Formats: sequence, structure tokens, C-alpha cells
Amino acid sequence: MSRIGNKVIVLPAGVEVTNNDNVVTVKGPKGELTRKFSKDIEIRVEGTEVTLHRPNDSKEMKTIHGTTRALLNNMVIGVSEGFKKELEMRGVGYRAQLQGSKLVLAVGKSHSDEVEAPEGITFELPNPTTIVVSGISKEVVGQTAAYVRSLRSPEPYKGKGIRYVGEYVRLKEGKTGK
Repeated sequence: MSRIGNKVIVLPAGVEVTNNDNVVTVKGPKGELTRKFSKDIEIRVEGTEVTLHRPNDSKEMKTIHGTTRALLNNMVIGVSEGFKKELEMRGVGYRAQLQGSKLVLAVGKSHSDEVEAPEGITFELPNPTTIVVSGISKEVVGQTAAYVRSLRSPEPYKGKGIRYVGEYVRLKEGKTGK
């Protein structure tokens, strides 16, 4: 089940990992992330490599092993490169604006939707219909992008709404009018 957990995490230059009783802190050029992991998994930091070891091969231990390794690897990638999600808006009059750290969306409602950026998240607007959500935590970036998308999900008849860049929305055929 968990061959992912057996893979060694190689630390890029400038990234430092400290383990204090399975509370792991990862510091890098973009920032710092801290997370508490299960006591069952042994996390070893040796130079520029991080390895994880499980006590036995039970199904539960294998799943925790793989999940822990994936979360730790995402922390390392986040503090060195960062994560971003791009959203696009389709619809007449749909647009986004930045007011400080607040994202203001006009998406065909009687009022504007305002989204306050969580800590560690930045919004960028390359043009009025494209939103880039970026930050160092993959989890928070994904949650924030999903929340922005949920304010006006793509509808299946005309495809209007907020969608991820590259997302395919299958359109339904409308009424024939017979």
C-alpha cells in the first residue's frame, strides 16, 4: 500500500527541517510551516535527507506512513517553491478586483462577494477575469481556491461561472422548444 512512504525526501538548498517529538518545522526562503504528525511514525532528519519509518506493516500504519510522507514533502515544496491555483471567470460582466488583500467579485449577483485572504495567501489578478491564489501551504491554497470557485460554480447550460484554468465543464443541451 505505501511505497510512497518509503521514498526519501531530499531537501533543496536553503530548506531546514527540525523534528521535536514529531512536531516538524520546515523553514525555507518563502516562509515557515509547522505540523504535528502521528507518534507512531519515526521521522529522521539526516543532513539533506528526511526518511520516515513505520513500526509494523499493518494496513493502518501503511496509510499513515504514506500520508505523513506526502504532507511532509508538500511542506518542503511549499517553503522552497510555493503553490498556486489559477481560476478563470466566464460570463458577461464577471470580473474581479483587489482592494488591499481583499478580493471583490462581481459574478452576476445583486451584490459583490468579498473574500478576505487567509494568512499566508495572496491573490493576484493578471487580468479582470483571471484569479491566481498562491501561498506556501498546499492545503490552504486549495481550500481558498475551492471557496472562491464555490461562490459561482460553472453551470451546465452555458458554462458561466468560476472554474479552474484547464477545467472541462460538460455542457448539457437545452430545451428543444417543440
